[in-house]
Amino acid sequence: MVDTSKPRMSTIYLYVPNIIGYIRVLMNCVAFAICYSHKGIFAVLYFVSFVCDGIDGWFARKLNQVSTLGAVLDMVTDRISTACLLVLLSQIYRPGLIFLSLLALDIASHWFQMYSTFLSGKASHKDVKDSSSWLFRAYYGNRMFMAFCCVSCEVLYIILFLLAKSQSEDVIDVVVSSARQSLPLFILEALVLFGWAVKQSINVIQLKTAADACVLYDINIKQKQ
Repeated sequence: MVDTSKPRMSTIYLYVPNIIGYIRVLMNCVAFAICYSHKGIFAVLYFVSFVCDGIDGWFARKLNQVSTLGAVLDMVTDRISTACLLVLLSQIYRPGLIFLSLLALDIASHWFQMYSTFLSGKASHKDVKDSSSWLFRAYYGNRMFMAFCCVSCEVLYIILFLLAKSQSEDVIDVVVSSARQSLPLFILEALVLFGWAVKQSINVIQLKTAADACVLYDINIKQKQ
């Protein structure tokens, strides 16, 4: 007899939050396909896809459709879309190593955090209540603060992409020049730069904290042998 009380695989694939995740992937594919020929449309599609990251989480909690598939799909989509945008910026601005370094830090910190979460047996990589860093706890403990930092990063990268008029431009010169030309843009850049700086600090703390957790796991294993 088939146990009808358990959801089938197809049911979870068709959860509303997961469908939103598939739409996000499609929007990003279209966005990067036209990024050079239609910068404005790219910016809209990319930003809407990013905003949908919060919308699918709301639907997951509201409809009781939280799933591991959805969580992994969200993180993979976020990392890949940000990585692609950072690679684009590394080809437009100099020094390009800045953006490639940000890409490496983003991937490394999240990979270490996910793996250390698995080793510690926690249900979520956002469970950092035992962290000694108040900033780390504040980031994952306050949904609005985390959203502000994440949105700041993406908006900053989108602004830089839209401002670029040619290749091999100096990123600092472009930011300073644009801020001088428009007060609203100056205020916006100041806000997103603050959120961006906090997010990069979190990535560094996250990488160190997760690496420490991996080392402690090795120590505990050796002590049991």
